[in-house]
Amino acid sequence: MGVEIHPTAIVAKGAEFADGVEVGPFCVIGENVRIGADTKIKSHVVVLGATEIGARNEIWPFAVLGGPPQHTAYKGEDTGWSSATTT
Repeated sequence: MGVEIHPTAIVAKGAEFADGVEVGPFCVIGENVRIGADTKIKSHVVVLGATEIGARNEIWPFAVLGGPPQHTAYKGEDTGWSSATTT
């Protein structure tokens, strides 16, 4: 099945894609991104940071995932999966 990446998409070298992923036109995918099987990323989507997206998702145009939180309590700390804690 493979991975389909539109020629206008910008994908960093470290990004990881499972089988069946589709990346649409004008998307930007960062180096610490993992995208699960059969996920469809529509046009103009930005995925940044240490972001992991599971299998069989659809991400619609103009979404931004993994960027800094838009909250006044955020002080620049790591928010990605690499900093996750278990309880």
